[in-house]
Amino acid sequence: MAKVRVGIVGCGGIANQKHMPSLKANADLNEIVAFCDIIEERAVKAKADFGTEDAKVYTDYHDLVNDPNVDVVHVCTPNVSHCPISVAAFEAGKHVMCEKPMAHNTEDAQKMIDAWKKSGKKFTIGYQNRLRDDTQTLHASCEAGELGEIYFAKAHALRRRAVPTWGVFPNKALQGGGPLIDIGTHALDITLWMMNNYEPASVSGSVNYKLGRLPEGPEGNVFGPWDPETFEVEDSAFGFIKMKNGATIYLEASWALNILKSMEASTTLCGTKAGAEIHHGGSYPQDELIYNTVEHNQLMEKTISPAGVVDFFEGGASAEGVREQKQWLEAIINDTEPLVKPEQAFVVTQILEAIYKSAETGKEVYFD
Repeated sequence: MAKVRVGIVGCGGIANQKHMPSLKANADLNEIVAFCDIIEERAVKAKADFGTEDAKVYTDYHDLVNDPNVDVVHVCTPNVSHCPISVAAFEAGKHVMCEKPMAHNTEDAQKMIDAWKKSGKKFTIGYQNRLRDDTQTLHASCEAGELGEIYFAKAHALRRRAVPTWGVFPNKALQGGGPLIDIGTHALDITLWMMNNYEPASVSGSVNYKLGRLPEGPEGNVFGPWDPETFEVEDSAFGFIKMKNGATIYLEASWALNILKSMEASTTLCGTKAGAEIHHGGSYPQDELIYNTVEHNQLMEKTISPAGVVDFFEGGASAEGVREQKQWLEAIINDTEPLVKPEQAFVVTQILEAIYKSAETGKEVYFD
């Protein structure tokens, strides 16, 4: 079987911490044959660490996407550049895995969808948290109808003081937003996936620029102090989402919030037969999946704690990252659908943008 030939655009944090180690762990299915970064030294180092001996190094993504030796392009760049790179890759006849979120706004996300459909190639977004043990188990429960109709949910992406102080995270022009678009996107993706509900009716949102801009704000941050003068994005955001079938979702996201419990890529589901919660993140040394139900006229909780928490801050390939790449590469090889479908990721972008818009206008945002 011929290996899938991968090209990496953007050789910074997420490429080194997730994509390239996870691709290396699936070396029987792929080889990385091209690397691109606007800082050439980063691409050169990535080649040395993860590439084939004759892998190409580029500083212009147009050169990489048009390289005939590249089959699939991984887009690992700041959010605002996801669209032009992905579109160019589709126009060059490549498959595309784009890191989350799909785009920083719906207009760009729609351009990506249009280019994908025209290309006939594979397309997915990097929501690796779907591949954790706890999320896979809960999704199987939801698919089997064990929770009944899920009519209320919470999507949790809360950090107490864990503002990323590297890269371009605080830069609104390059990222499009802060914790809502960075980690809130994972929590919302998991929640919508569990509910199998991708039809929002309206969104109300609140966005805060509080702790990030206080002179004393950097104190206690687990990633070291940030600069309040360059902290351009929100430090917390909240959204209330009404779905067309009457279900509601509450989304909470923060990099800095004075709370006791920190959790991200987590969800709470309330169904007609039972409920369930996933606890993942800073306050939990192990992922927790807790079901709540009634048995023999008694309220019952069932807890599963299968795995340790792995976030992509220390580098290396986590189990979910390796699984993500395996199913993606096999989708290309076997001409099957990847786990994360572009249409699903598009709805996540729509909702996130609506929260920002609602907060800016003070009005509820309605979908057609």
